[in-house]
Amino acid sequence: MEDQIKSGRARWLSAPTVLGCRPAAGWGQPALPVLLALAMLVTGCRQDMNDQPKMKPLRGTDFFADGRSARPLVPDTVARGHLRTNEHFYLGRIEGKLATNLPVAVTAPLLARGRERYDIFCAPCHDRTGGGNGMIVQRGFKQPNSFHNDRLRGEPAGYYYDVIANGFGMMSSYAAQVPPEDRWAIVAYIRALQLSQHATTNDVPATELEKLLQVKP
Repeated sequence: MEDQIKSGRARWLSAPTVLGCRPAAGWGQPALPVLLALAMLVTGCRQDMNDQPKMKPLRGTDFFADGRSARPLVPDTVARGHLRTNEHFYLGRIEGKLATNLPVAVTAPLLARGRERYDIFCAPCHDRTGGGNGMIVQRGFKQPNSFHNDRLRGEPAGYYYDVIANGFGMMSSYAAQVPPEDRWAIVAYIRALQLSQHATTNDVPATELEKLLQVKP
């Protein structure tokens, strides 16, 4: 029996290789089904995936009446006029430099909108007067600079727009919460707050000044 086992093992080791692989010494006959299964798997690959019907870009076809494989876009599915090419309005800059003025007219409705948005997003830190002592500052958050100090009063309008859009220091970006038109409304309101703390009678229109002078204490 031992001689028969040795003889069978010798024939197995001297057998032709399968897929270029020769059985290693010590392998027995049970490994043969595994090699056969592997050979069937490799030879079973077909070209169906590569040869399947498909339309390549810009290639014509007789499937559609117009002879084109690419289908026309559905009307009104491509946005127009949203490239934001107005650098002043969308970036707060003119030729790469911070804009000194607003790209929109300063009106009473704009200031009212700016006050509303400011009270929602800015007042928690900067307080409602712009002094930098908002409620979360009173609860321990780092105090921001007052809008009424000389440096911030001298910053151009585009500076405030840029800070709202991109953040600055401890302040994160509000681009996701405040759209461009509201950023400019807030900037206009900040300017109004700054003026309110440093205005003189010369800054008051004549018609409004008369009303103020008629008011009795």
